[in-house]
Amino acid sequence: MYALTAAHPSLPFGTKLEILNTANNKTVTVTVNDRGPFVKNRVLDLSYAAAGEIDMIKSGTAEIVAKVIFKPEN
Repeated sequence: MYALTAAHPSLPFGTKLEILNTANNKTVTVTVNDRGPFVKNRVLDLSYAAAGEIDMIKSGTAEIVAKVIFKPEN
C-alpha cells in the first residue's frame, strides 16, 4: 500500500513502469508486484502511494500512459 507498486494481469513481477497521469502530466515509477486488476476495462491497479504521487487518490481512476522502462528476463 505504501510502496510504489502496481498490479498488472500479465507483465512479469519486477517489471518497472513509468506511469503518466494525462490529466496533470505527473509521473511515477512503479514496480509490478501483484496480479490484477479484476475490473473490466482497467489495465493497471496502482498502490495508494503511487496513486498519491500522481494526484489520483480523490478521483480513484485516471487516464494514464504506461511505459515499460525495465522488464526482467524470465
